[in-house]
Amino acid sequence: MLSAPDRTTPVAKAGSMPTKNRGAEQAAKPRVLVVDDEEDLLELVRYNLVKEGYSVECVGSGEQALQAARRSPPDLVVLDIMLPAVDGLEVCRRLKADSKTRDALIVMLTARGEEGDVIVGLDRGADDYVTKPFSPKVLAARIKALLRREESRRREEQETTIDVHELSIHPGRHEASLAGRPLELTYTEFALLAFLARRPGWAYTRGQIVDAVKGEDYPVTERSVDVQVAGLRRKLGEHGFYIETVRGVGYRFRA
Repeated sequence: MLSAPDRTTPVAKAGSMPTKNRGAEQAAKPRVLVVDDEEDLLELVRYNLVKEGYSVECVGSGEQALQAARRSPPDLVVLDIMLPAVDGLEVCRRLKADSKTRDALIVMLTARGEEGDVIVGLDRGADDYVTKPFSPKVLAARIKALLRREESRRREEQETTIDVHELSIHPGRHEASLAGRPLELTYTEFALLAFLARRPGWAYTRGQIVDAVKGEDYPVTERSVDVQVAGLRRKLGEHGFYIETVRGVGYRFRA
């Protein structure tokens, strides 16, 4: 195998788009992180995925992959298993264990195609498995199918009403009501309530809650979670006990 690249491969810029619009265009594209220690393979995959309309970043080691994913969480990771220092299985495990990167889809791309290797990869959290040698078109089709399925799942989640106790929440419409009475909630309060109510009885740390509800325009800190919860309880009135404090952990919605 060739030695790992010293730096990440630049994201390709296609067409003659005006500079002022390029950022918005890049942001709209699904982001794919490709991890392999073969420079020729990285370029092959990058070239074909850019042609398909993806924003692509390439790195040559597991450590670089973890750094890149945390710096800018990708929508999907194409991940080789046999990497220097930190192998692909360990990278997969760490990505899925990190609240910032756990939602990224992972496609294992490797020469290790035995049934046992496939099972281990899937057990570590991989969403698909492609063995080398491979067809770039087949890989692109697999990626497209995974992203489409994930988008469909998220859309369905947004359209599904959460009904628990006397509370009704519609994430897509950003509406919540309690015993038929509309609740006037801020963006952060709504996101926090929907997050907890989606899984009654599950306890979440303040850090997990921050990761779930924070947004670019709605900064949330672990300390402010307590303030948000206090505000939610006030707005829920006599039903404020729905949000329970779990000592030493954080909060949960009453089962």
